[in-house]
Amino acid sequence: MSQVTPDQEDTARRNPDTLGSLAVLLATAFWGTSAVFIKLILASQEVSALALAFWRDLVTFLVFLVGLGVLRPTWLRVERRDLAWLGGLGASIGILHIFWNLGVILNGAAAATVQQAAMPAIVAVAAWLIWREPLTARKILAILLTFVGTVFVSGLNVLAETDLSLSGFLVGLGLPIVYAGWNLVIKEVRRHHNIFTTLTYGFGFATLVLLPFQFFTPQPQSPSRDVLLYFAGLISLASIGGFSVYAFAVRRLESSVATVLAMAEIPIVAIYAFALFGERLNNDQIVGTALVVVGVAMLSWHRET
Repeated sequence: MSQVTPDQEDTARRNPDTLGSLAVLLATAFWGTSAVFIKLILASQEVSALALAFWRDLVTFLVFLVGLGVLRPTWLRVERRDLAWLGGLGASIGILHIFWNLGVILNGAAAATVQQAAMPAIVAVAAWLIWREPLTARKILAILLTFVGTVFVSGLNVLAETDLSLSGFLVGLGLPIVYAGWNLVIKEVRRHHNIFTTLTYGFGFATLVLLPFQFFTPQPQSPSRDVLLYFAGLISLASIGGFSVYAFAVRRLESSVATVLAMAEIPIVAIYAFALFGERLNNDQIVGTALVVVGVAMLSWHRET
């Protein structure tokens, strides 16, 4: 597979790619439908977050595998040394789907999407710990804003309320960490492999990661035609469409630029949730949303500069 050269990386930094930027926005529109389809599935079928994540990744993997096996079988061949990165990508996808499904179930579609907006701040912390990139005052302020915003969206500003969900809060904090890890891994994998090879192995390993948990979680029984249609929408739009378009975009953009544009998923999901379910962010969550967006924008603008 072809690899991005340093000259191409420098060109991308100097000239942000319009096509890549539009691709990220399209990917967020696809991803935003996942909250809608998950909510529709849960309203019609009793299924656990683990089971739904497993079947989602398994069916997506089979679609990619059959497609490549028929159209481009040579794309299924990879070097043994690449399996570690591909396995890491799969693990991050599987865990991300578990956290995302739990987030939608526990916190609501709009709130779960806003919680993952803290992801660029997590990337900055990881860079400081691993590569010793400096944490400037601007970075620290951005991290604080995104953290406080996530807390507000999670509902911890009303600790006196008896119905406060600790599990929802923990999922809300874990979601951006897992999301950040997935972004870092797919950026590296895409330097060496095309979109469909990357996602075939990614979803294949994700399925293997989730498989052991299926022996301890209830599986859906006799899904209705409506549930199957909702599930088909989840696979085709949110999984195949969203991940394919984003995998295309990360090859053309800096990670910081791609992650900022991906925050467009916040208003997109809010629009979906309001139009279809009448679900709104309350006043505290609106404040939290604003803090997260401001913090992410500050951090990402600083990194780009």
